[in-house]
Amino acid sequence: MRPIIFSKMDFSHSSLFGYIEDLQELTIIERPVRRSLKTPEEIERLTVDEELSDIERAVYLLSSGQDIQGTSVVANLPVLMRQNPAETLRRVLPKIREVLHVAGVEMQLTAAVSFLTVLQEESVSIHTYSHSFLHIILQNLEHRDAGVSNAWLETLLAVIEALPKETVRHEILNPLVSKAQLSQTLQSRLVSCKIMGKVANKFEAHIVKREVLPLVKSLCQDVEYEVRACMCRQLEHVARGIGTELTKTVVLPELVELARDEGSSVRLAAFETLVNLLDMFDADDRSQTVLPLVKSFCEKSFKTDESILVSLSFHLGKLCNGLYGIFTPEQHLRFLEFYKKLSTLGLQQENGHNDNQLHLQTLEQEKKYISVRKNCAYNFPAMIVFVDPKNFHLELYSIFFCLCHDPEVPVRYTMAISFFEVAKLLNSDVYTIHKELVTLLQDESLEVLDALVGHLPEILELMTNRGEKNGSESKLLSIPDLIPALTTAEQRAATSLKWRTHEKLLQKYACLPHIISSDQIYYRFLHRMLTIILTNNVLPVQKAAARTLCVYLRYNRKQEQRHEVIQKLIEQLGQGKSYWNRLRFLDTCEFIMELFSKSFFCKYFFLPVLELTHDPVANVRMKLCCLLPKVKSTLKIPTDKHLLQQLELCIRKLLCQEKDKDVLTIVKRTVLELDRMEISVDAFQKRFYENDLLDQEKERQEHLLLEMEQLEKEKQKNEGRSTNINDKMFEKKRKFVYLCTCLCMLYSYKGSRERSKEEKKSKLVRSQSFSTQVLHPKYSNIDKSHSVYFLTRAAGNSGNAAFPSSSSRNLFNSADQKSNGNKEGQSRKMSM
Repeated sequence: MRPIIFSKMDFSHSSLFGYIEDLQELTIIERPVRRSLKTPEEIERLTVDEELSDIERAVYLLSSGQDIQGTSVVANLPVLMRQNPAETLRRVLPKIREVLHVAGVEMQLTAAVSFLTVLQEESVSIHTYSHSFLHIILQNLEHRDAGVSNAWLETLLAVIEALPKETVRHEILNPLVSKAQLSQTLQSRLVSCKIMGKVANKFEAHIVKREVLPLVKSLCQDVEYEVRACMCRQLEHVARGIGTELTKTVVLPELVELARDEGSSVRLAAFETLVNLLDMFDADDRSQTVLPLVKSFCEKSFKTDESILVSLSFHLGKLCNGLYGIFTPEQHLRFLEFYKKLSTLGLQQENGHNDNQLHLQTLEQEKKYISVRKNCAYNFPAMIVFVDPKNFHLELYSIFFCLCHDPEVPVRYTMAISFFEVAKLLNSDVYTIHKELVTLLQDESLEVLDALVGHLPEILELMTNRGEKNGSESKLLSIPDLIPALTTAEQRAATSLKWRTHEKLLQKYACLPHIISSDQIYYRFLHRMLTIILTNNVLPVQKAAARTLCVYLRYNRKQEQRHEVIQKLIEQLGQGKSYWNRLRFLDTCEFIMELFSKSFFCKYFFLPVLELTHDPVANVRMKLCCLLPKVKSTLKIPTDKHLLQQLELCIRKLLCQEKDKDVLTIVKRTVLELDRMEISVDAFQKRFYENDLLDQEKERQEHLLLEMEQLEKEKQKNEGRSTNINDKMFEKKRKFVYLCTCLCMLYSYKGSRERSKEEKKSKLVRSQSFSTQVLHPKYSNIDKSHSVYFLTRAAGNSGNAAFPSSSSRNLFNSADQKSNGNKEGQSRKMSM
């Protein structure tokens, strides 16, 4: 249609005629819209009396309504069965049976799904269901539409599992004898094949042998290749039902004959069934029958029958390990070479033809070859088991390299998914694949990166554990170029539109403190997380970055760096110009309360959080009010009495000065919740025992990290003038403290997992006397696990073994001792 440009209108005869044509086309476009409107007569026919009950309305619509209304009633059948099953079976179901005789495809498909739903919901007993619904299912089973027939067949197969044996025999198995005859239609025989596979697991072996196996043999020799292929795929279920002996004498000969069938689909079905039944064959059957067939399939797959190539590559791992015990060394090598050939199939093809037909064939072949290489990547862990992980570098590393650098994304994606399995299998030799890890991290496809990131923490842990023999600082050396690859992966995910991949990546990067050094994290990752919080527009990504930043801060070993990060969080987020940043500050404070001790939060973040009660934006004040119960739970009396007073003052101001109705409602609800809360004290209490113990462990970890920093500084000062003995003492002391840190982290992780279990035993804990503040025997192992730490402290502080001691408390608070006075200097100690 020519565009009408009014600024250049020409009123000549020819131009005017063109405009009229355009207007006519516009009226043609609008005409179907008018036709779609309903006339008053049609609206009258579609109107239903509102006073009718659900059952009466369903009967009326099935009797005189239109098809779409009848379909709606059929879809609503499970609801009617739940509400009034007796009336539905008496009045509605007979009408549905009548309508289904002349119903269209949509109503038939809806009925099949509704009947299956009624069965799954168990709205009626199985006896009532078989009496009322089974005959309708069997009547529509041979519908002329293949899709409808398959839908009813799926419903019937589900019903067979629930029906009693006698009902299955009389209603399904006996009529099956006539429906499986050659005189029946192709669709009827195909349905019979699938029913055979389901029925074979329903009865005992002797009944299957007498009544089912003759029909199975007949269908395996059917004149139509579709029937033979369908029955061949059901032979696995038949074999599971009749047992090993009958499988060897009856099923295996049929499979051997079908494996030589003239139809390629039949041969393919026979091959896949053989692979799935390997565990049911003994060593003689595998060596004398199965192995020659498999060798024949492998030889023909390249020469004459490429149709089986994709399936062969998919099942090759299972096949090689299933036949492993009967392979000779020559056969073992032959199958390994066959796998290598499949892994590079299509990468070295000669493209010297220009004919269009050959070009189309080449495209089809290329798709097939990509599927083959993808299946080889899927089977790579199985092939490592086949050759033994010790021989990986010699036998399979070149193939691993090719698959990780494959030009097609699906192949590299599959390798990324299986990379963790490969790393586990290699165990001590995992260092040989670190280059491929870096390659996949830098892959241009985000799908590959997303697949790899799923198990990235476990992979990095396996990689870096090889460096533990030489100390933790040498871990980074075991994976060259890891940090650039990780930063590149994050930047590429950040610039894409796939924010879920970016979120997932940031969540997994929380494992890095256990992989690389604290300084590397500080300079390469920590500031990047802060930038993401400030600049990214996706809330889940910002929250993931905030939590990972808190984890990095948690394990940072330099107090100056920690103070710098805390100051940036307060200034750029808590005091930021954008209300969005201030909201993210509150999210970050939630993660701080989760990961750090109560004293840490109170020291650095308690007052900055309370300052947001004066925020000009109502959403910030609302979020703060919701967070106040968690904030109050971090206080301990009497140490934090002044902070409690500040909290109460802020709440009073909110109640008196708040003008926003929504915020005021939340404030009132929060006040009630705060009144019900009980504040913990410095000494252990019965009701807060577990929480206090976990918080004390967090505080211990924070002290230990500070002591590690002090020890390293002492070592650096004495480095130039220390003797070898002093160096050994410093190294031993550092290792002792590091061991204690690992033990504390392990307990903290274990405690968080078992917290729900121990809540059930809290009554036992509450029944004990805590008047002397002695640890419960249940937790006596904690003192034992930290005995190394007390020995170290005793050696360094002249026998002062109380933990946390006043010296360690002063060390943690040294920066603020003068300003805070004696209140901050008080130690929260527990008598041991």
